[in-house]
Amino acid sequence: MTSPLEQLQSEGFVVLRDAAGTDLVRRFREELAPYFATAPFGRNDFEGFRSQRLYALLSKARATAELVAHPAVLELVDAVLDAPCLLSANIAINVHPGETAQSLHPDDGYCGVPRPRRPFGVSAVWAIDEFTAENGATEVLPGSHLFGSEPIAATDPRIRPVEMSPGSVVVFLGTTLHRGGANRSDGVRLGLTPQYCQPWMRQIENMALAVPPVIVATLPERVQELLGYSILPPFIGYVDGQHPRRILNEFSQAWTDRHEPELT
Repeated sequence: MTSPLEQLQSEGFVVLRDAAGTDLVRRFREELAPYFATAPFGRNDFEGFRSQRLYALLSKARATAELVAHPAVLELVDAVLDAPCLLSANIAINVHPGETAQSLHPDDGYCGVPRPRRPFGVSAVWAIDEFTAENGATEVLPGSHLFGSEPIAATDPRIRPVEMSPGSVVVFLGTTLHRGGANRSDGVRLGLTPQYCQPWMRQIENMALAVPPVIVATLPERVQELLGYSILPPFIGYVDGQHPRRILNEFSQAWTDRHEPELT
């Protein structure tokens, strides 16, 4: 039987069915609901003129940390990327009726290194709502992680939607061509896409500013590491000559000391 890692390496993507429980999915949705109530639609065709996007999620929804650091996803990420890998981007996308399909793209295409090559990133898309061919499910081109730079038609018959139930997740290599599908239904489709990258790359989202240290200090150690509070041997990533987690702990303690009267 083919393992998830073997399928990821051969096809460029793999679906992990029902990886997150209904309670976690519910909490994620509820924590972000107030933000989506006022979130604008996208600013361009790629973001989606009929899609809402939320960023800096770890400062908005606690449940995000559990999805970002889900063991089944990180097992695949860690098998592909060098340690300690980073969280490059983390976006909640609410696709409304009438949204058109994105252009095909690889998530690590911004690196500018000619293809074919090894992936510099791994992405995941969590289904918070059911993903169907009609409501804008993520679409992938199987095997495209091995392609060069040849153009691919938007109507290529090999492109297929990844239909999933809430709590399922599709994981794909940074070199795999994919896109958000068109929403031809009468309902919205909510998903979460954490994107991971090599530890020597610059993250797409500036996580040091997106998630304040006082919040980072409350997150699990692996999530702190993903945000950049880690060291790439022998010393890349230090702060004032020290491991960034030590500085983070000192900051957290100083903040607590200053605000303890308010907290009590």
